[in-house]
Amino acid sequence: MNSNFPVPENELQRLAALKRYNILDTLPDNAFDDATKLVSYICGVPIAHISFIDESRQWFKSEIGIGVSEVPREISFCQYTILESEMVEINDTHLNERFKDDPNVTGGFNVRFYAGVPLTTPDGFNIGTLCAIDHVSKELNESQRNALSLVAKHVMAQLEIGTKNIQLDAQRKIAEKAVLARDSFLANMSHEIRTPLNAIIGFTDLLAQTQLDAEQNDFIESVQIAGENLLLIVNDILDLSKLESGSLTIEAAPFNLKKTLKHVYNLLKIKVQKEVEFNLFLDAELPDMVIGDQGRLNQILVNLIGNSLKFTSEGEVIVAVKKMEETEDDITFKFFVRDTGIGIEKSKHKTVFERFTQGEESTTRTYGGTGLGLNIVKELVELQNGEIHLKSELNKGSEFYFILKYKKVQAVESSAKPLLQNNLGNLKILLCEDNVLNQKLAKSVIGSFGFDLDIAQNGEEGIELLSQNEYDLILMDLQMPVKDGYQTTEYIRNEMNSNIPIIAMTAHSLVGEQERCYKVGMNGYVPKPFKQNVLLKAIKTVLNQDNDTPKRYIDMSFLDEMSSGDQEFKKEMISLFIEKIPAQTEQLEKAFHGGNHDAVKKLAHNMKSSLDIFMLEDLSEYAAIIEEQASAGEFTPETRENVNLLLCGVIEVVKILKEL
Repeated sequence: MNSNFPVPENELQRLAALKRYNILDTLPDNAFDDATKLVSYICGVPIAHISFIDESRQWFKSEIGIGVSEVPREISFCQYTILESEMVEINDTHLNERFKDDPNVTGGFNVRFYAGVPLTTPDGFNIGTLCAIDHVSKELNESQRNALSLVAKHVMAQLEIGTKNIQLDAQRKIAEKAVLARDSFLANMSHEIRTPLNAIIGFTDLLAQTQLDAEQNDFIESVQIAGENLLLIVNDILDLSKLESGSLTIEAAPFNLKKTLKHVYNLLKIKVQKEVEFNLFLDAELPDMVIGDQGRLNQILVNLIGNSLKFTSEGEVIVAVKKMEETEDDITFKFFVRDTGIGIEKSKHKTVFERFTQGEESTTRTYGGTGLGLNIVKELVELQNGEIHLKSELNKGSEFYFILKYKKVQAVESSAKPLLQNNLGNLKILLCEDNVLNQKLAKSVIGSFGFDLDIAQNGEEGIELLSQNEYDLILMDLQMPVKDGYQTTEYIRNEMNSNIPIIAMTAHSLVGEQERCYKVGMNGYVPKPFKQNVLLKAIKTVLNQDNDTPKRYIDMSFLDEMSSGDQEFKKEMISLFIEKIPAQTEQLEKAFHGGNHDAVKKLAHNMKSSLDIFMLEDLSEYAAIIEEQASAGEFTPETRENVNLLLCGVIEVVKILKEL
């Protein structure tokens, strides 16, 4: 250790503390410069600085009146200040034995007055100083001393904030990498699982349209129900981002309640062990049809009944549904699933609904399962404004019951399957798809519509076929070798300048996938496994669009976050945008043509915040450029172009919002 200057007893720890802040040799910072100016003003001195002292130097983070970035530690006054716990004040260096012959007193900076406050970390290490220096002798009053101490604390607070921000940034990057890895995993798993499931459901639907006897029809219907239930479960488990963000949606459509319950019963009775009696009891007053989410009810029942059958080796499993209340518009039902199985210890009743939790640690080893089922059930019940409860005693069985309210069906609708109708003529369609099963399925479905189909194994082949033939439409898989669906679409739009309608067909099930498809230029989106009527509807929709101008996508995520689920607030914000923004755009255009720079600046600035709420980045950028040019007091041909682009964009957005 250098002995040319005094060294604190805790020097090694002090230097480690200094290093922790990563402050040495960093760029200027307004917060520190403002603090230095404040010190100079408070003390009325020409020299002030914030400095940090390492092994060999005093480095100035901010300074007034010094003009250098660092000095050797051994010639600094502050080498002594960091030894103290309080402010060091030297009123007249000429009278101070330690400093009267110092080169910076007799010459150099001509220091006559010095006041230095140690910059002390929360754990007690003096890593630097805050100083006031003058060429004449003086004495600080109590207010000035207090102010210097407060500024020193402020400087340390800024350092702490900077360190915390660095740590948070590092944690954010780690979290972003984890999310990216998770999303990549989910995307691949989604594709790998949903692709064969797509083929199973698709071919089952085709089989159901052939001539079958009553028993075969019953079997096919059970397979279809099982496939739909499996798809719902796969979707929920794979799309964890949807579960975590609370964006699971609940449908509201007419369905046959009695038929649904009987289907679930028939589907699960094959799991019943020999010593178990399995019964379904329906209230005599149960209506046939209600309005709600049939798929989610299936999922809840399959999970609860499946658990009861799994954990019951003898005795009985009973499923019962009772009508509780009825109003002019709604009916409330209570659903019971009772068993005489292993039961659940009372202390575990609250935790069984938590994610990845089961009643006992040995349950997974003995019976299997992920521990996700009851958590998903609880979420689904509560999303439908219902409630779920548990009664259970160890080794005596369990009873789960939940209460749901459904809308009444005023007029009973026909349960006959709707016929697919093609009134589009003989279309020629290009399919970009690498999976052989999906190719075969699409060929059968598209053929049943009466359309012609060409198939490309990847995006590169698709581009080649498109350059050689005329097509009415492209069905685009997203995950393909050579060129994926996104790259292929971008090439078709940007390099080939083609506006041919493109429908994404993907086994991915991730939040944001649909938005990304629209952003790269696709016109429609059909998730796999697809229903034939959904695909035909998507084809009709994109062919009826004005394909010369692809429809703009409006990102509502920020507005959704602001509204916190309040749909009335969201509608009000959309209405205000529709009412105010077109009028402001017209005022801006009029002010521009009138050469009114101040009015244009104000209007562009006000509009920008509204555009940002709807994540209209391009329009917000136009407004920012217009504001900047108006501030400069000069309108150019570029300003005129941006005004026109803003006007056209607002017209388009308002039209879309009115259609919502």
